[in-house]
Order: sequence, then structure tokens, then C-alpha cells
Amino acid sequence: MIPVSYAQQRLWLIDQIEGPTALYNLPFAVRLRGTLDTDALRAATADVVARHEALRTVFPVDGGVPVQRILPSAEAEIAFETVACAPGEYPDLRDRAAARTFDLSGELPIRVTVFSLTDARPTPARPSTASTASTASPACADEHVLLVVLHHIAGDGWSLGPLLRDLATAYAARRAGRTPDWEPLPVQYADYTLWQRELLGDESDPGSVLSRQLDYWREALAGLPEELELPTDRPRPPAPTGAADAVPFGYGPELHAALTGLARRHRATLFSVLQAGLAALFTRLGAGTDIPLGTGVAGRSDEALSDLVGFFVNTLVLRTDTSGDPSFSELLGRAREAQLDAFAHQDVPFERLVEEVNPARSLGRHPLFQTLLVLQNHEEGELGLPGLQTRPEELGLRVAKFDLNIGITERHAPDGAPAGLTGSVEYAADLYDRATVTTLFERLGRLLAAAAADPETPIGALDILAPEERGRLRDEWNATAAPVPTGSLPELFEARAARTPDAVALAHDGGTVSYAELDTRANRLAHHLTACGVGPESPVALLMERSVDLVVATLAVLKAGGAYVPMHASLPPERMAALLADTGAPVLLTDRTDPGFAHDALVVRPGDEKDAPEHAPGIRVHPDRLAYVMFTSGSTGTPKGVAVRHRDIVDLAADRRWQDGRHRRILLHSPHAFDAATYELWTPLLAGGTVVVAPPGNLDAAALHAVTIRHEVTAVFLTKALFDLVAEQAPETFRALRTVCTGGEAASGTLMRRVLDHCPDLLLAHVYGPTEATTFATHHPLAPTDLTGPRPPIGAPLDNMRAHVLDTRLQPVPPGVPGELYVAGAGLARGYWRRPALT
Repeated sequence: MIPVSYAQQRLWLIDQIEGPTALYNLPFAVRLRGTLDTDALRAATADVVARHEALRTVFPVDGGVPVQRILPSAEAEIAFETVACAPGEYPDLRDRAAARTFDLSGELPIRVTVFSLTDARPTPARPSTASTASTASPACADEHVLLVVLHHIAGDGWSLGPLLRDLATAYAARRAGRTPDWEPLPVQYADYTLWQRELLGDESDPGSVLSRQLDYWREALAGLPEELELPTDRPRPPAPTGAADAVPFGYGPELHAALTGLARRHRATLFSVLQAGLAALFTRLGAGTDIPLGTGVAGRSDEALSDLVGFFVNTLVLRTDTSGDPSFSELLGRAREAQLDAFAHQDVPFERLVEEVNPARSLGRHPLFQTLLVLQNHEEGELGLPGLQTRPEELGLRVAKFDLNIGITERHAPDGAPAGLTGSVEYAADLYDRATVTTLFERLGRLLAAAAADPETPIGALDILAPEERGRLRDEWNATAAPVPTGSLPELFEARAARTPDAVALAHDGGTVSYAELDTRANRLAHHLTACGVGPESPVALLMERSVDLVVATLAVLKAGGAYVPMHASLPPERMAALLADTGAPVLLTDRTDPGFAHDALVVRPGDEKDAPEHAPGIRVHPDRLAYVMFTSGSTGTPKGVAVRHRDIVDLAADRRWQDGRHRRILLHSPHAFDAATYELWTPLLAGGTVVVAPPGNLDAAALHAVTIRHEVTAVFLTKALFDLVAEQAPETFRALRTVCTGGEAASGTLMRRVLDHCPDLLLAHVYGPTEATTFATHHPLAPTDLTGPRPPIGAPLDNMRAHVLDTRLQPVPPGVPGELYVAGAGLARGYWRRPALT
């Protein structure tokens, strides 16, 4: 018995572990027009199988390991089938035949099927042997398809060339009534197997080829990323289905010539240029700066192997370093060196390399790399049969061994000039849609064209966006213009109170407050604050529990022309003192008997204003004046005071998203020093709705449910933490509501789906926005289809806002690619309080 080659051993192990699969079938189909002699074709197939031992090799187990058993030609039972079928039935029959698996232990690794396209119904397929004479006459139909299916364990892409060439020679001879007269092959695959093991030597021998090359690969692949994070249409499944499709692409003669010239000037190959281009593109698409790609090497280093059918190809890992935003010229040099080093150590079988590097294994991805790039330079499989017109036939069967399997072929004019690059990318349909892959290779073409035009350009500056795509990112997706009321917050509130004086402005457990009553109470306090020295943009610190008095105080500060500075009641005393000192607030409005920290501000408490006038103070406030200064948490350093104008709050409150009737009764439950309170307070007050003031303290799921039922709340904003708690414990809590907004942190699509399943009529919105953008910058009403990916989308910018995802060069990144979010337009705060440099 002869041992298997290293490559065969890996396929055998996969077959044992996963079971027979079509993943390693190599089907090739040819459409034939004319009179086909099926007897001659059957005999020719037997001739080819007799000529190439790999085609009559089976793989039994001997002593627990697979071995090659080469069958004598007379014992080799060839699966040769003829099928008559109507053209409409043929594609499905063909693809099923191409997908039929092999039993490697006893079945020859080649199968031939002839489909005769007639109007008759299909006849049962019947296997035959080389010695079995056909009872059928030569086919009379003039349209056939020849399907040859080779298992990868017996052949590779190169093998199709000699296989089909020998089949044509044998067919011509058999048709002429003779056996083929060809030169004997100098070696067989079994000879190569023994030679390979002798060449590589013993791994335990430090001086052996295998040992030295393994040392190289251990160092070359140290720290290799487990997976390239490319933008996909769907998350990677735990185990792939194998579903695949293919997209053709091509680059014209001009680009081909430019890339060839670029390679020549840099003493590189066209493949190195393509490798550098693909690595640069993947970096631009967010995959990082350490880009591993796979490629195939023919493994036929001896000329004697050129005409042999067998599994010689080996797989290499090409690791490209794109760090530092190099010029394309520099990146090409890096790719060239990495390629030369890899090719100099190409003899280590890939399966042995995987064992040695031992990456984190996952059924969902190929180990060490997920994208294969091959520049075809071997003879393409073509079949020329005498008396027949032939052309390759497209197969519907697709299987995916890799996320992306890219094959590119050079075309040349008769004079040898570059005539274009044609290619096809086979992709895993578990991850990608056809349109996504098509766009990917359009971007690669743009990047290569830009690099060829100016190779000294840094790869981060090479344009990969089409003009219409850039316009969509910049303009179409930011077409948010909408009318906004003009005026300050007191002015707009007073106008609303004048129109609907008896409407309920505030609801709480103690009763209700009308717009007229709220206006009057705020006027009295505003007069008192004015008497205390509060004027235009005077900061007034608010340290109060959530209550009607807090709402009155907030409105009163603005009526007096000042800016409120909300202070969180849970802050430590030293932090409160620092905030008050930072703002220089001359007045502290509090409901505490003792604030609990040292300060120099004048203390004002609710009730101090009881003798003040009830009419409006009459202080005109420009919309660009400050409305509040709200301090960030300080999680990234010293807390910063975000200075927000009246205009910013008006823009937020006027957004069309809140005008659908779902936000008529909004629950005010967020701490006043948290910017969500801006939405909860001003959205209803400026629209004539009702602010439902929750009792003091934090709400749990039960308290939230009780207050929403008690006061018929229609809308709430919840932090992710509170939303997740309610979604886990009692998602039905949300049934009484019309809309829920949540966000601020990475959200759980699973919990959001749970809520929608329990509350199908609820509008659940995912929102995002930093304090610097006046609460919300983006908004997305969620549908169940939004919750199938790893993260729910944060949506589009609010009215009159713009959102751009940019790279380190401040250029737009393609959709789905990570970048920094830049927010502009309405709602953007004036800056950080007294910190112009940081602003």
C-alpha cells in the first residue's frame, strides 16, 4: 500500500469528520453540438482513467490510516452515465449530478455523465464499466452536455487541462477505431507522493526541509488575526451551510496595461499588485492593517508533473502589513517581499501548517485566512472533440470553501499586449449578497486605477467610492431640512400657554398643572431670580428632586434670561462644590435645607417667590443665548460642561419624529442632570402635550409600569440598562405605551425583539446622541428585520442635523465600514463651558 500525500490526507480527514460533501467536487461541463459517439466517449474515458493512476485510486484504511490503493485498469468500474432529458429538466439534473458525493474508500474519484437534450422524458441513469458494451447506438440528438466530476483528492484545477486534452485525443482515436497513441507518462501520482515525503524529510530532524520551513511559518504567522472583520450582509453563522454564488468581474485593457507597467517598474509581479490592492481595500473596509490572504501554488515544480492528473496544489498564507498608511508603492514592496518569502517556503502542506500554527478553530470560518486570491496561469480546461462544436457550460452548483474565492485570468491580444483581466469571485451566501460582492470588486477596480495613476499616493487617500455613492453619503442621506419655529424657549412656551391656557402641562401623583398655572408660577420665580441678580446667560445651579417645583424652576431660570446648571443629587459634596465653582453660578436653587457643600452662591428655595409679580418678566432672550450647562460624567477625564443654546433645544423638540401623536404624554423620570430630561421636558411643553412627572427616585420595572398606567403615559425614554431589565423581567410592561426610545450604549437585538414580540403595536426606536448634540443625534424606528444582525442600527440624523462616518483622513467610509461618527447642524452645542481649546 502507498501512503497518501499530505494534501490527500487532509481531504480524507475532512471526509471522515464531516461526512461526504460536494464541497470538494470539481465539476466541469461542456456543451456539445453535433453527432456524439457515446460508445467512443465511454471507451475514451476508460483510456484516460487507465492512463492516470490517480483516477483509479481508492482510499481504504490500513492500520488506522488512509492509503492509496491503485486499481488495475480492468478492475476500475467507471461511473459513466447517459441521461436523455428535456432542456427544461436538464439544469436540475445536471446540478444534482455535480453535487453527488463520492465514497472515497471504494469509489473511483471521477464520474462522467452525458445529458442528451431531447423532448423525451429522462431515462434512468445506469452505471457501466469500461468493459461493458453499450446497447445504445451513437446518439442521434445534436445537443448534449458532457459533465465530468472529479473529486479534489484526485485532481486540482491544473489537472483539468491534461484530463480534457487526453480525453479529446482518446475520443478521436476511438472514433477512428483504434486505441490512443500517446507518449507514456514519465511518472504517476504515487511516485510524487513518495518523492514528496522523501523531499520534506522528518520533522524531528532540524536540518530537514519540513523542519526548517515550519520554523519560518511559526514566526511568519505569529499573532495572525483569527478573522478579518469585513462588512457583511449577515453575521457569520456558527456552522456554514455551504450555500454559495459567484459574481463575474473584469477590468479593461487600459487598467491591465497600467497594472502590468506598475509591476514591471517595481520589479514585482502582477499578482503582487493584486495582492497589495486587495489588502489595501480590505484595510479601507475596516479589516485592520494585518491582512492574511490565501493563494494556491501549483506544486508541480518538476516538468514531469505538468501533464499529470493529481492533487498537487498547495495553499499558502500571504500576510500583508498595511500599517502606517503607506504609499501604494511601499505597500507593493511589502507584498512582494511577503510573497517571495512565502513561495520560498511553499513545501509545507497547508494542513500541516494549520496544525502547527493551531489557530482558534471555528466551524464557521476557514482557518488562517478567509479570502483566497489566485491569478490563473495554468492551461484552462478545454475540450475539442472531432465533429462537435464545444463550449464551456455554466453550472448552477456553487459551494463555498472560503468567504471569498477570487480567481483572475489575464487576457492578451495576438501581439501579446494586455487585453484585460477577467475574473470570478465565489462567495459564501451565508455572509454576502450578490450586490455587496459586486460593489466590492467595483471598489477594487477604482482603487487599482487610482494606485496605477499615482502609486506614491497613501493607500488611505486612494478613492474607492463612486461619485453617485459619495453623493448619497454626503447629501441624500443627510437631506434632513425641515422648518423650525423661531424664538427662545420662554417665548415659544408663552405662546403655547396663551393658545391653550387650560390644557394640562404637568401631571403628577398630586394632581395636574395647566399651562396657564405653570406660566404664572414660573413668572413669579423669574422675577425673584432677576431681583437676585440673574441676567443674560447667568448660570443658575439647580439642586432639586424631581417634582413640579423642578419644572417651574427650570422654566423660571430661562424666563429670567439665565442658563440652568442641573446638579445630580447623588454627586459627592466635593464634586458639587467643583461644579458650582467652575460655572461661577451666583445663585443656587435648591429644595434642600442644607446643600451639604461649601459655596459662595445665593441660595433660593421654592416658595421664596410667593410675593413676586405674576406677569412675564418681559426679558427678551435671543435663541442663540445659553439655555443650560450640563456636565458630562467625567468618565474620560475631568467633567466638561456642555453649553446648549435655546435654539438647540427648540430644534430637538420640533423634530417631526415627535409629531405623530405618540409623544403627547411623555414621562419625565430621568435625572435632571441627564440630557434625556431635555427631550422629556421640552418636547411636550413646546407642542402642547403633557409632562408626566414621575415620583422622586429611580424607577424599577414595577414602578415604571404603575406610573405609565396611572397617568396614561404614551412615550418614554429608557436607558439601555433599564430597558434591558424591563425586557427581561416584564416585556408586557410596554403594552400600555405607544412608543419607547432607548439607546446610548450597544443595544441587545435579542431583547428588543422580545419586546416587539410581546408588544406588536409598539413603536420601538433606537436613538443615539452625545450630550454635545442636545440629547439625540440619530433615530431609528425598529422593525424585526433590523434585529437579525449583531447590532441594531442607530438610524438617520434628526431634522436639520447631519451625520457622517469618516476615516482618519476625514473622508466618508463606504456603508457598513467602521469609522468615526461626525455630527453637524442643528442641535450641536455651542461648546464646552469655559474650555475653548477643547471645544
